Amino acid sequence: MKKTFQLTEVDCGLCAQKIEDAVLRVEGVKAAHVNFATARLTLEADDAAFEAVLARVKTAVTRADRDCSIV
Repeated sequence: MKKTFQLTEVDCGLCAQKIEDAVLRVEGVKAAHVNFATARLTLEADDAAFEAVLARVKTAVTRADRDCSIV
């Protein structure tokens, strides 16, 4: 499954890259891309585990940039 989410408080390109790197390290993530210009995260993970992966991704995003969150 592939879904796109809005991010809040993505302040710079470096922040977007840090968030993307953190998300890519989350177990179960097949692919991820953060677009700084649109402040969107595109996430791909297995359908059956998507909700569990998304919960871990939300934590990873906040750890990478404490001001950022997934809407």
